[in-house]
Amino acid sequence: MKLKSLFFLLLFIFSNSLVARTYYVNSETGNDFNNGTSKSKPWKTLWKVNQQVFKPGDKILFAADNSFIGVLKPKGSGKKAKPIQIDRYGKGENPAIHGNGWNEFTLLLYNVEYWEVRNLEITNQGESPKAKRRGVIVRAEDFGDCHHIVLEGLEIHNVNGVLEKKKGGGSAILWESKGPKVKTRFIDLQILNNYIHHCERNAMNSRGMAKRTAWHPSLEVVIRGNLIENVPGDGIVPIGCDGAVVEYNVIRNGLDTMPIGDAAAGIWPWSSDNTLIQFNEVSDHRAKWDGQSYDADFNCIGSTFQYNYSYDNWGGFMLICNNGKTLGQPHNMGTKNTIIKYNFSVNDGLRPYKAHNKRYFSPTFHITGPVENTTIHNNIIILPKKPVEEIENTLIEFGNWGDAFSINTIFENNIVRNEEEAAILVTKTKGFKNLENDISTKFNFTQRNPIEILNQLQEQTKLKDSKEFKILYEFIKFRQENSDPRFKTMKLAQDQI
Repeated sequence: MKLKSLFFLLLFIFSNSLVARTYYVNSETGNDFNNGTSKSKPWKTLWKVNQQVFKPGDKILFAADNSFIGVLKPKGSGKKAKPIQIDRYGKGENPAIHGNGWNEFTLLLYNVEYWEVRNLEITNQGESPKAKRRGVIVRAEDFGDCHHIVLEGLEIHNVNGVLEKKKGGGSAILWESKGPKVKTRFIDLQILNNYIHHCERNAMNSRGMAKRTAWHPSLEVVIRGNLIENVPGDGIVPIGCDGAVVEYNVIRNGLDTMPIGDAAAGIWPWSSDNTLIQFNEVSDHRAKWDGQSYDADFNCIGSTFQYNYSYDNWGGFMLICNNGKTLGQPHNMGTKNTIIKYNFSVNDGLRPYKAHNKRYFSPTFHITGPVENTTIHNNIIILPKKPVEEIENTLIEFGNWGDAFSINTIFENNIVRNEEEAAILVTKTKGFKNLENDISTKFNFTQRNPIEILNQLQEQTKLKDSKEFKILYEFIKFRQENSDPRFKTMKLAQDQI
């Protein structure tokens, strides 16, 4: 009888340990001596949350209109179909967590998986700027495959890292996988519908197992629907990924606060293969060097940029680059097979002062170093007269980063309207083909409405009856009607897919 009773007791304890629970946290009415499992008896502090080891299916809900001071670094992992969720409850503004610059992060997900974090406001403003300061860090170290991390609906702002990249920078979000002992990567990392503003230096950046001698890329990385404003440095930079998708993001209102020679751009993969960058809008990037809306950077193979909108970026529209001096080393096996098609660039290339190369340098396309097999076709480029006479008016410039030039670049079937003839500076590039482009100065350059600009062109032979131009047109129309990309994504008709 005693054995039977003991068996049922152990069964009850075991079963109870598997039951998912909902925990409530309220900084005003809570008490850390409560069990936290009801709205009437919530926990009070982040410290209490950080002590708990959460189980699959658990929820941690923070009270709306509440503020918390400190860091959130939860423990435990969910499992497939039973993620652990952080969210809000009640009416009012999203709960806020203020890191106050006390740590490298305000929210840390370290060596955990199957987590979803939504609807929090996060800051990490210290008394003075500090290198490597972040709002959110997702870090996996010697962990193996880290599955299903979702960051959605967050507002991350006032993170004061430093502006200099070489000193360590800083960002709203950093995701990082590393594994000196166990190869580690993310599978199904989603960064969705977040609002990032007033962060230094960057919005989102990453680190991964990117050396080709230890290549172990993250998979199923999706960065979608994020709004980034008032960030002076890099916008979105996936590193060490294969097949990442970056789409429906808006980056705007850049700041001219970077030091001379410090480089940044809007959206660019680094050491990533088969990246798809589509349906994004980038404007007003003002970095002192580079400063383009988009960039295919080194150790990247098979990047595709399509159906993107770019305007008023000081450094130009597109950078494709590789460093000849490091080509062939484990972290740089080349920048190859980049495709840039059906994008729309208006008034890019506006840097009003000399860059660190002593020139008013801002070509629409900057192709530099030994990049290979780049195809640029069916893009629409509008180049009004430069607002400052000294700004160079250049459509394409080939450079020799690392003492090497590009190989096999095709510039074909693009439509270019330049109020004053823009130069193509070929220099010593090998295998450049300039084919069947429609370049003209005859255009209404006073028009600034992007839909009206496209309306002027849609009867052109290269665009008429083009399925892909229709997709671009519908995206530009959609974005004009929906300036905030969060929570609403354009639906393509079946005949457009």
